Amino acid sequence: LVGPNGAGKSTTMKILTTYLYPTSGHAVVGGHSVLTNPIEVRKRIGYLPEVLPLYLNMEVRTYLDFVGRARGLTGARLTERVEWVLDKCGLRPMYRKLIQELSKGYRQRTGLAQALIHDPDVVILDEPTSGLDPHQILEIRSLIRELSEDKTVLLSTHILQEVEAMADRIIIINRGSIVGDGTLNELREKAQERERSHIGVSSKHDGALSAIEDVDGVETVEKVEKKDKYDIYEVTAAPGRRIWRDLGNIAAEKGWTLCELGEKPYSLEETFLALTERQSLEERKGA
Repeated sequence: LVGPNGAGKSTTMKILTTYLYPTSGHAVVGGHSVLTNPIEVRKRIGYLPEVLPLYLNMEVRTYLDFVGRARGLTGARLTERVEWVLDKCGLRPMYRKLIQELSKGYRQRTGLAQALIHDPDVVILDEPTSGLDPHQILEIRSLIRELSEDKTVLLSTHILQEVEAMADRIIIINRGSIVGDGTLNELREKAQERERSHIGVSSKHDGALSAIEDVDGVETVEKVEKKDKYDIYEVTAAPGRRIWRDLGNIAAEKGWTLCELGEKPYSLEETFLALTERQSLEERKGA
């Protein structure tokens, strides 16, 4: 789930985890309704909320043992799961420390460990890498990808790099509504109404800009970068036109030294902005 602050990401997660009762609508998790069978939903989910559910006066291992018992684990199975989360969440060096003595990053890891202690089918993570240093972020990303091999992992973030690194399905929420749902490429196609290409030609070709402007279907041309021996132009085509092949043809006709040529798809940031701004524009028109 991706969206600006206040978009509804945490509220959606609280409904899915039965923490909040919805005013309307319906949700099913693991085959069970959050409205009519919330206990069964809770058995099947692990939840890392934005505000960590930690008891600061407990040691890490004692806390995880407590959470495991609350989840119905006992004996060898409890020991096995505590050992697993200590290793997977990188908490082994801190397991005898009081939680109140931990850094923000290690508290975040402890919160993630409690969400995984009972080996849930569905893992719901609200900003799972918040407060972690770059090395820790890479470790948590790796763990999340590992979990996703046999579990459903739903995570929220407003850090778009996290989405590109981890998600194979993206839902963009803005002001309580879904404005995009699909893979990154699918969302790019939805957001990018016009093809955008780039072409790099030798700087000695002074008339390149005007020649590109004359290509049929070209809407805008802008020189966006000057490299050592060539210039890069960004070209936007009319809706429905694929222009980059025509750019290659004009380069051949003019005898230009062609250094770069290709489509330039939207970045995730541009996709996000295009879809959310489009919703705002449609709302203003409706009003």
